[in-house]
Amino acid sequence: WGGEFLPCRTVLEGGNLVYESHRGASNHNQSPYFIAHRGATETRGAVYFGSLAYSGNFKVIAGRDLYGITRVSLGMNDFDFSHTLEPGAHLETPPVYCGKTEGLGEMSRQMNRFCLEHLLPSGFRAETLPVLYNSWEATEFNVNVADQTRLAEIAAGIGVELFVMDDGWFGARNNDRAGLGDWFVNPAKFTGGLDELIGNVNALGMDFGLWVEPEMVNPKSELFEKHPDWVILQPQRDTYYYRNQLVLDISNPKVQDYVFGIVDRIMTENPEVAYFKWDCNSVITNIYSPYHKQNQGNFYIDHVRGIYNVLTRIHDKYPNLPMMLCSGGGGRMDYEMLKYFTEFWCSDDTDPYERIYIQWSLSKFFPAKTMGSHVTNWNKNTSVKFRTDVCSSCKLGFDIDLKSLSADDYKFVQQAVKNYNSMKPMILEGDQYRLVSPYEGSHCAINYVSKDKQRAVLFAYDLHPRYKEPQQNVKLQGLDAAKMYTVKETNLMPGKQSDLECNGKQYSGDYLMKIGLNVFTAQDGTSHVLVLE
Repeated sequence: WGGEFLPCRTVLEGGNLVYESHRGASNHNQSPYFIAHRGATETRGAVYFGSLAYSGNFKVIAGRDLYGITRVSLGMNDFDFSHTLEPGAHLETPPVYCGKTEGLGEMSRQMNRFCLEHLLPSGFRAETLPVLYNSWEATEFNVNVADQTRLAEIAAGIGVELFVMDDGWFGARNNDRAGLGDWFVNPAKFTGGLDELIGNVNALGMDFGLWVEPEMVNPKSELFEKHPDWVILQPQRDTYYYRNQLVLDISNPKVQDYVFGIVDRIMTENPEVAYFKWDCNSVITNIYSPYHKQNQGNFYIDHVRGIYNVLTRIHDKYPNLPMMLCSGGGGRMDYEMLKYFTEFWCSDDTDPYERIYIQWSLSKFFPAKTMGSHVTNWNKNTSVKFRTDVCSSCKLGFDIDLKSLSADDYKFVQQAVKNYNSMKPMILEGDQYRLVSPYEGSHCAINYVSKDKQRAVLFAYDLHPRYKEPQQNVKLQGLDAAKMYTVKETNLMPGKQSDLECNGKQYSGDYLMKIGLNVFTAQDGTSHVLVLE
């Protein structure tokens, strides 16, 4: 949950390299993707790549034989696997999306286009989703109408278009030890249901969203008391609780109906709900399915297929309902889940330095449009500007306690949201070029270019520069060499003028790609955002 998608590199010699998941989920410790090359860079060298479209236990095997032939296979994991098919039934194994390109950058752009054009829910492929505010950091479980409304008023003031109330609104949910499974509004916190709060949010010109975790249950809940047979729980063994919760057995059709019914009931009672943050904070533990009894080999696959069935039913009934998938951070970011969710919560680690590394690696397989990145209170040693600039390179949102912002920071964020909405078509729909890797030095730079090459945006970050380190120009990519581009720095603090020599000047695309711009500094945690038109 704190360091997803960091690269693992190895040289294939003799034998096989195996990496796999036994957790019932597709990510965290391992991920179902591979990239194979001989010293390729962002722009040069043959690159072979692939990704398994599956959200459960997987295995990747890569090996090089005595004749120098390299083979890579990806699929469902055979660990604890003995799937029995009844007469006339069939099992469809998950696909691998794979290819070959020249350079790592083109690999990413091809995969990103593929995601946007073929995998993302069809109703959202051409839409740029709104900037959202999530209430978790400001209130945690202590939610009520008055406090959430006050947060919504401040969020509306900075230009946020979607307000999401996080955990704590349902059942006996005052901490993470009780309430999961009981998806009725807590009457002590919301005496009249959610209507009043939703009305307040809508009156401020924002849509309303809600946090749910439908696949999980706390032992301290009415659901567990009524249906202990709906829970993955190994008999005659001490129970292991991951985050004080257990996983529902969604291989059971009755449980599938219940999980679908959670969303369906909320939408029926509150049709103004316009967004869900769907969380999944536990991997599968205590592995035994009460539903499958003596046929436990079917459990892992049927559980994942059950989740897909629930999500398909939700999507079919509510095709215009956007949803974010969170899984204890980015624990289930894969190409099959992308068919049901409009964005992912990439990691619970929102330290801006860490996110630069995570987002760099994740962009190799996922477009920025699907990568939720929120400004938070993590690492207060960094400026709000730096945190906002890091998040603005993906799908921007805010979790930060807005009440804690200084007057200048509030004005900055207010303008940064306007700037982001102007840049959003480039960032979320354009082509990304990774220019300077944080893994290879003390800086990072990426740029996005619109499809018609009329506009571009450059993000440049100084992480921890060395003493008297010489600063190299950043050479952009993807521009039209024959076009002239005017460069203007944006996302400046109130009253501050750009100190970059290139600001306000005009350059040819050829110059910008061959000579570049001097945008790095020697100061920790600084950032520059430049728009080129």
